[in-house]
Amino acid sequence: MYTFEDLSNMQAQSLKMQSWIRRQTFSPEMEKTLRRFSSWEVSELIFRINQSTFRGRLAADPTLPTGEVLDEGRQRWFSLDEINELRRRMKINRKSLMPPRPAGKRAIRAAIANFKGGAGKSTVALHYAHAAALDGYRVLCVDFDPQATLSHSMGLSDVTEDYTVWGIMARDLVRETDRMNAAPQAAESGTALPQRRLPASIRDLGLGELRVADFIKPTCWPTIDLIPSCANAAFVEFASAQYRHLNPDWSFFAAVSRYLDQIADDAYDLIIFDCPPAIGYQSMNAVFAADMLYIPSGPGYWEYDSTTSFIGQLAEALEDLAAFEGTLPNGRITLPKTFYDIRFLLTRYEPGNELHRAMFGAFKKVFGDNVAKHPIEMTRAVEQSGRFLSSVYEIDYRDMTRETWRRARATFDQGYMEFKESILKAWDQMEVEE
Repeated sequence: MYTFEDLSNMQAQSLKMQSWIRRQTFSPEMEKTLRRFSSWEVSELIFRINQSTFRGRLAADPTLPTGEVLDEGRQRWFSLDEINELRRRMKINRKSLMPPRPAGKRAIRAAIANFKGGAGKSTVALHYAHAAALDGYRVLCVDFDPQATLSHSMGLSDVTEDYTVWGIMARDLVRETDRMNAAPQAAESGTALPQRRLPASIRDLGLGELRVADFIKPTCWPTIDLIPSCANAAFVEFASAQYRHLNPDWSFFAAVSRYLDQIADDAYDLIIFDCPPAIGYQSMNAVFAADMLYIPSGPGYWEYDSTTSFIGQLAEALEDLAAFEGTLPNGRITLPKTFYDIRFLLTRYEPGNELHRAMFGAFKKVFGDNVAKHPIEMTRAVEQSGRFLSSVYEIDYRDMTRETWRRARATFDQGYMEFKESILKAWDQMEVEE
C-alpha cells in the first residue's frame, strides 16, 4: 500500500535527478545562459543577408559591434544584445533590419492551447518566443501550466506560487472586491449594496499590494521576460472556485487580462501564453486575454479526436461567458469574446509517415485555411532539445551535424514566419486603444 509519504519520497528522488540534469545543462552556478551566435547565423539565418555583405558592413563601420573570435578561424560570435544593436544601426538597401511593429498599439497576445497533454504546447511556445526574439521582437511569456515546463526551459525553477498566475488572480480578487465595495450605491434604487468580505487568510497574503513588475522575471534572453509557474500553483483551480464563492460577482476569467492591461503598450511586442492541458480557471483566463488562438495537435487520430472535443468545450465555455456582456469590467477585452485568428498546428509530424500525411489532409479538409501550412516536424535535433530543456535555437550547431541542426531549425523558422504573418494581420485589424 502506498500513501502520500511514498509519493513525497518519489518526488524527492526526482528532484535530485532534476538537479543533476540542470548541472549538465546550465552553467556551474545553476543558471541558464544564452550562447553566442556565429556570423554565419547572424547574416544568413537572422538578418537573411549574404555573409560577404555582412562582413563588409562591419569593416566599413568600426563603431559597430564586432563580436568575439572564439576559435582559430575567421568566425565571429555575437551576443543577442550585439545582434540587436546591429539590427538598430544597419540598413540593407536602405531598408531597416528592425521587425515591423505599428506605433500606438499594444502587444499581440497569443495563447497556445489544447487540453491534450503532449500536444507540443510548451515546445511551440518556447520556440516561437525564441524565434521572435531573434527576429528583434520583445517578448513576454506567461506560463499558465503548473507543470512549469516553459519556466524550467527558460531557466526559472526557484519560483514561489505568489508570483505565478495564481498570485495574479488572487491579487485581482482583492482589488476587484475593493473596487466593488467602493461603490456602495446601487445605480437604479439608490440602496446600499452588501459589502463583499474576504477572509483575513486571503487579505493577509499581501498580494493586493504587489506591483505589476513583481510578477515578471528576466530570462537569459535579454529581450524575453517570463511570468513563471511552479508545481505549487496547481491548487489554483481549487482556490479559484473558493474565491468565486467568496465574491460571486468577481469576473475571474478577466483577471489576467486586467493585469496585462496595466503593462505599458510599448513594453513588449508579443505576449505568448503556454496553457495547461485542461479547460479550467487558468486556461479560461489565457483564452479570454488572447488575441490569437494557436491549437497544437499531434498527427494521430486520438489527438484529432481530443482537439475536436477541446474546441467544442471551449466554444461552450465562451458562450457561457457571453451571457455577462455589458455587466462586468473586463478591461480592453470585451464580450462576446473574439479572436483575430484561430490556427491549428500539427506537431511531431513526420512527412514520410503515411498516417501523418493522411491526418494532415483530414485537418485541412475540416478546418481549411485555419490549419497552419507548415507542421512542426519531429527530428532528432528537436528530440534532443527537449531532453536538455532548450530550444533548437539555443543548441550550438557544432554539437551535431550542421544539416541535422538546420533541418530542425527550418521547421520552426517556417512555423514562426506563418505565426508572424498572423501577428501582423492582427495588428492591422487592431484599433488604436485609448
